[in-house]
Amino acid sequence: MILPKAPSRAISSATPVARFAFLSICGASALLLALTAINARAQQAAPAPAADSQPAAATPSSTATPQAAQAPASTETPQQTQAPAPAPPPAPTSETAPAESQPAQTPVAAPNNASQAAEPPGSITEDELRKQLEGKDLFLRGGYLDNNLTFNEHGGLIGHSPQGSYTLSGIRIDKVHLMKHKVELTGARYGLHFLGALPYEDPTKAVDRVNVTPKKKEVRITIDRELVVKPKKENEKGKGKGKVPPAAKPAPAPTPTTAANAPTPPAGAPAPNPETTDVNEAQAEMAKAPEAERPADAKSVTTTLSPAHANKVLEDALGNIFAQGFDARMMAAMPGFWKLYYDAVANKTDYQPADPNVLRQNMVDKKAQLKSTFEPASNQFAQDYGVAGMSEYHVVIGADGKAGEIAVARPIGFGLDESAVDSIRKATFDPAIKDGKPVPVMLNMVVEFRIYSKRTAVESKPSPDKAPDAPVLPGPYSVQH
Repeated sequence: MILPKAPSRAISSATPVARFAFLSICGASALLLALTAINARAQQAAPAPAADSQPAAATPSSTATPQAAQAPASTETPQQTQAPAPAPPPAPTSETAPAESQPAQTPVAAPNNASQAAEPPGSITEDELRKQLEGKDLFLRGGYLDNNLTFNEHGGLIGHSPQGSYTLSGIRIDKVHLMKHKVELTGARYGLHFLGALPYEDPTKAVDRVNVTPKKKEVRITIDRELVVKPKKENEKGKGKGKVPPAAKPAPAPTPTTAANAPTPPAGAPAPNPETTDVNEAQAEMAKAPEAERPADAKSVTTTLSPAHANKVLEDALGNIFAQGFDARMMAAMPGFWKLYYDAVANKTDYQPADPNVLRQNMVDKKAQLKSTFEPASNQFAQDYGVAGMSEYHVVIGADGKAGEIAVARPIGFGLDESAVDSIRKATFDPAIKDGKPVPVMLNMVVEFRIYSKRTAVESKPSPDKAPDAPVLPGPYSVQH
């Protein structure tokens, strides 16, 4: 700073104390201006405090401000002291942080269960099927004997399978696997071996359930499922977002098909459901599924909008395939000789012929007798599992010498009763005689089934130069009572 000479002389001539006071005032003012500028720049450049940080400690500018305030007031800095820089906002803590900021920091994870994500809400679950089927003693309706069976969504057999007695159709489900397009059940087959209970005795206490599934094998049953789809309006939602739909033809503008304006279908034909996805789309969806998860008969699979309807279809299919005990449908499908047996079991009585004119053997002059060869065959199940013994049947022999009504009296099971009844029907008898005339009579027949061993097969082998007079393998025989 250049000063005029006169003042310069005045200052230089002043006392040392006066000069020191003047310089101190000037220096304090300059220091106050410098600290104020530095504090403003620091506040502008300082980063925002973190949400979870502790309250900020005092900054150098805040400590310097009181020192500057103690300095004498100066006429050169009125504006700076009147407009101090705004204090920084307090650092937010966990108590003051906004509630809506927390979901953004910890988003909720989507469910990690692929099977649940694939199933529409309201669909039946695998756990529900397990509680319904696993470990239960069921019967396979239809008596199908194959160990690999496939059914459509309504419980109808796909393909062919040999059929046998219900006594070889016991099923116990061990595993249930629910997929989008089908259900896979694995388990074992059981045969019923009766131990000689009479109708008025409790047959459930005199029967064995024998596992007849070969070792390291299993019964596998698959059932197609009805496909649950979304309405077209949901599937197409968002696909044409922002696009202008194509211009309609000169014909009247199409209106959505609803229950009110839907065209009337022909008589006997099911009403169309225009809201469901196209059949081709459903077929394409099933074609994209892994081969192991595709339905066996994809062309016959129907679609629905309702998971509840699909559940009902599956429930009906299970009812068409399996029976839990001897229900009315199972009894209705049984042969007549089994019906008569279980009717006697229910009434706890012995069999009585439907025709009251049928006599007993002790009421005639000449008893009815078997005239033809009688050799009911065994089967492989009985041979493999050592099922042998005697069974008994009530047979009405007509005046013509033929078997009429037949009822099981003491079953053996394992499909051998069916073999015995078939042979009885093919046999011929000498009718009973009373007063010189043939009359119908009830005959009790006991049939014994044996095990064909290698030893008996060798002993019964005929010589090369002699025709066999009897079967090579010894068959069961019958005894008339």
